[in-house]
Amino acid sequence: MVEKSTVSGLERSIDAQAAAINTLDRRTDDGFETVNRLTETRTQSILDAISAQAEEFTCPPSPSQPACEIRSPNNSSSKGRSDRLKGKVVVGELENFYLVSPGIVHVARVDSGAETSSLDARDITRFERDGTNWVRFNVPLPDSDEFVTLESEISRRVKIIQASADEAERRVVVELQFMMGDHRQQAEFTLTNRGHLSHTVLVGRNILRDVMLIDVGKEFATELPSPLPNQDSDE
Repeated sequence: MVEKSTVSGLERSIDAQAAAINTLDRRTDDGFETVNRLTETRTQSILDAISAQAEEFTCPPSPSQPACEIRSPNNSSSKGRSDRLKGKVVVGELENFYLVSPGIVHVARVDSGAETSSLDARDITRFERDGTNWVRFNVPLPDSDEFVTLESEISRRVKIIQASADEAERRVVVELQFMMGDHRQQAEFTLTNRGHLSHTVLVGRNILRDVMLIDVGKEFATELPSPLPNQDSDE
């Protein structure tokens, strides 16, 4: 049995707790209402500000665009290209090559991958003349099994390393006069047997540099003058 006084105390405690809960509920409801009012007020303020800025905003005028320039053959672009080509010979992958002495024309292959130009030479013999080193060699005549003998002072010697050979090959270098198109020049050529190759003459970078431009889509882009000059002619 529970004493009556104890039961009365419990009932009073429960009533007090219920009253406290009701008070908390009212405070919570009041807080929610306050938060809602503040949120609505701030949201409306933001919307009003956005609307005001949107009404005041105007798109800036579009910048004027310059009209497209139509380049004519006489404009600066064409002139720049002409300046770049001025004084240079445009050559193709194959060109007629005139060896001034002995006055023969071979078809040369133009190769920008080769540092020094090369000439087909057979029976290369070195000798001394007036205290300097010279070389005697035979050059094949075009479309013939015959050769012409040339003599030239040795300019220098080079060491050539080929992928197909185990050892380096030492070659003699001589200076020879030649023509490609209307361009006449004296340049260095290495002498080597090119009988197994397709062309008697190989034109390399030592000739091309600052003098010629290669158009890889062309062959025989130049034309030799007629009549051809001889060794003693300046024209």
